[in-house]
Amino acid sequence: MVGYKQLFENNKKWVEEKKAKDASFFEKLARDQQPGFLYIGCSDSRVPANEIMGLEPGDVFVHRNVANLVNNSDLNVMSVINYAVKHLQVKHIIICGHYNCGGVKAAMTPKDMGILNPWLRNIRDVYRLHASELDTITNEHDRYNRLVELNVIEQATNVIKTAVVQQCYQKTGYPIVHGWVFDLHTGILNDLDIKFETILHQIQKIYNLTGFDSTFNEYGE
Repeated sequence: MVGYKQLFENNKKWVEEKKAKDASFFEKLARDQQPGFLYIGCSDSRVPANEIMGLEPGDVFVHRNVANLVNNSDLNVMSVINYAVKHLQVKHIIICGHYNCGGVKAAMTPKDMGILNPWLRNIRDVYRLHASELDTITNEHDRYNRLVELNVIEQATNVIKTAVVQQCYQKTGYPIVHGWVFDLHTGILNDLDIKFETILHQIQKIYNLTGFDSTFNEYGE
């Protein structure tokens, strides 16, 4: 484990490396941020948001929590989405889970997890919604990883349900919502190919929050 004081030495080296490549790097970094992406990922220390996408500071607005959940009662994530869409005007929102996620595994365990129970319940609800599919997967590891994918899809759907995303998309055509899973064993990002517009149209019969009711039929078209 890296010692605490080493962090400051690492910081100095990082600063020198950045300045060596671009003398005005920090001058540009200090300007207003204009990221094109909002990344909502897991807090797992093995999944560094910027690095796995090859992006620099300022390129991506980041929110992380256990098992990359988007709960509409979580003011933290709701505030992040609102700020990213309304003020930063991001073009893409990415929900990124990862295989071998500890949060998802804990949710699959029939055990009292104390204060984690209400948080993990969100993942258990995903299992309940997709139990017919998941219960047919006999291999526990495969079932676990499929729940990781389904959790990403459900959290992406939760993002699409938000008023700010629907309203901004109606006006500008952005943001587009995506679902990814990071493979810790290979370092590869797996695009789950979320059908953003299809999901939007499907949910708008119930979750139509655009404020443009007269322009939509019951399918949101």
